[in-house]
Amino acid sequence: MNDVGVGIGQRPVNRRQRVVKSLWTGIWLVYLGAPVTDLLHGGHSTGVRILGWLGLAAFVAWYMLLVFRTGRGERNGLVLGSLGVLAAQSTLLALTLGREWLVLFVYVSIASGAALPLRMARWTIPGACALLTAVAFAVPGGHSYLAGLLIPALLGGFAMTGVRELVRTTIALREARATVAQLAANEERLRLARDLHDLLGHSLSLITLKSELAGRMLPGQPDKAAQQVADIERVSRQALVDVREAVTGYRRPRLNGELAGARVALTAAGVTAELPAEPGLAGVPEESESALAWALREAVTNVVRHSGARHCTVELVGRQTLDGPVLELTVEDDGSGGKGTGTGNGLAGLTERLTKAGGTLEAGPSRHGFRLVARVPTAGPADVGSRA
Repeated sequence: MNDVGVGIGQRPVNRRQRVVKSLWTGIWLVYLGAPVTDLLHGGHSTGVRILGWLGLAAFVAWYMLLVFRTGRGERNGLVLGSLGVLAAQSTLLALTLGREWLVLFVYVSIASGAALPLRMARWTIPGACALLTAVAFAVPGGHSYLAGLLIPALLGGFAMTGVRELVRTTIALREARATVAQLAANEERLRLARDLHDLLGHSLSLITLKSELAGRMLPGQPDKAAQQVADIERVSRQALVDVREAVTGYRRPRLNGELAGARVALTAAGVTAELPAEPGLAGVPEESESALAWALREAVTNVVRHSGARHCTVELVGRQTLDGPVLELTVEDDGSGGKGTGTGNGLAGLTERLTKAGGTLEAGPSRHGFRLVARVPTAGPADVGSRA
């Protein structure tokens, strides 16, 4: 919104916007031409004209104040009192100055629709019209003005109730939009936190292992130590690339790549690994593959860092269930690091990823160590093997 315009449901925040809203509201005062003409050319005495001008000015000021502050949360009792003042002014001016002043009741009806909720305006608008009818029959010649004023009073009043509801709806939508934006930002922060945890946990664990290996190999085996240092450099460079891609939101891990990375990580940690051959994933949706790749990375990271295992088996099997075909990943080790531990941040984030992809996660102690089973739906049977 620019500095001049005032959007629906938004209050003016500076002087120029207040002037714009005042002018927009004041445009409708052009229909007060009949009372003004009566004061100028109605043949009233000077004293009556002065009192008429004062009464008209008071009516306009009260009306503008009431309509201008519509939607500011005033109590309904205060608004009803203000409308009563406007109705009393209209009645007094019409009875004393003539039928030209009956137009003031149209403004009373419009103010009712603009300033009161519908449950109250549906009574005050007909009430203003009934008062207009009564005063019109009490003023000489007023019945001839009744047909031209009664319909605008009714239509204008109820039209303003629609405008009021539109304003309230716009405000509610604006607040809802802000809430949705905040929730989206929170979800993005959670996604980034999960990605960074999974990425850095895996890469830093591998760097730590290889650093320890390089330290033990020096100074007796400098060639092998140099190879470990080269691996550390490669892993850290890849971690940097992954973090950059995670921040931009474009990285989506692949299961084949994670299987290769798992073999390297387990071998470097001295864990005997049994992994499946490179699977065919033609029937696996991209989101399901990505969730399963994260599951494999998290599981292998836990094996390397926490289990103390000497043997790890990875199985990838396509199954047919009552809910349709699924791809099942099982990672089982013979270590003791997973026993008795609760669900950590990694498994919690992994559960969220799999749930979002329509999959499930089972993780807990097994007979020989720790076992993790992740399942994701597939569009058809995938070409996978049980293990290498």
